[in-house]
Formats: sequence, structure tokens, C-alpha cells
Amino acid sequence: MRFLDSNVFLHAFLVPRRALTKEEQFVKDEAKKIVKIVEEGGEVVTSTVHLSEVINIVESGLGLQKPFGFLAWIMTCDNIEVHSVSLRDYEAAFPLAKENDVSVNDALAYSFMLDRGVGEIYSFDRHFDNLKGIKRLPNLPKTTGNQQIRT
Repeated sequence: MRFLDSNVFLHAFLVPRRALTKEEQFVKDEAKKIVKIVEEGGEVVTSTVHLSEVINIVESGLGLQKPFGFLAWIMTCDNIEVHSVSLRDYEAAFPLAKENDVSVNDALAYSFMLDRGVGEIYSFDRHFDNLKGIKRLPNLPKTTGNQQIRT
């Protein structure tokens, strides 16, 4: 089982407003491959917070009705586990965010992974490469200097 970061869905599903660079197109293609793995039964886990990130971005960019199909798919897939997040989870994540210079929600994913023995994360955020005890997938081209690749 792998943790599934919100940016995978965003890179896979959102339509860019401009031509993508070679590196950005690589990320988009990899995101679509990951979604296909999930569609074909690959087991993943995520949190309600990470789903909310996707829904909020899709709603703000495409309208309130657009995330319904995505959310219905998530809720009906047996191979996608979605875990609720509590204040206690944020209390555990907060010091990790400060110590590792990552966002609180990324620290939340990291804390969740450590607590549950999830060793790999699908994400395009390179700072996960610097966190001990986990591995970020997929490998990104070395030519990309950004911590995050945006589309």
C-alpha cells in the first residue's frame, strides 16, 4: 500500500492553460499512469485532508459541480482507503512540519505514513525525498530544479 498525495490527482486531471514544459508533461504523464494503477486495483491510502485539497482546487477552478464524479469514484473504490484526520493528527504533524520545513499537510501525510508503516508515497513534491523512512514515487527527471512542478 502507498500513500497517495493530492498533487497526483491534480496533475492527472486538471487541464493546463498553457503549453507544458517537457518536465511538466512528464509529470502529467506519470500522474496519469499512477491513476491508471489505482483504477486497475492498486491499493492506496490517503486522508480526508488530501481529498479536500483536490476538491477545493477543482471547485475554485472549474466550478462546484466538477468534483462530484471524482469524489464518487473515490468513495466507491475498494482499493482506496481514506482516513479521517483529527486535531491529534495535526498535533503530531505540526512539529514534523517545522523540523523538516514542509507544509503541515505534507507533514500530516508523513506522520500518517510513519504511524501506519506505509513506506512509499505517490507524490511530485521533491521534499518528500528528504524525509527519513519513506520513499517518494515516481522518480523525477534530474533537470527539474523546482521542489514542486506546477501545471
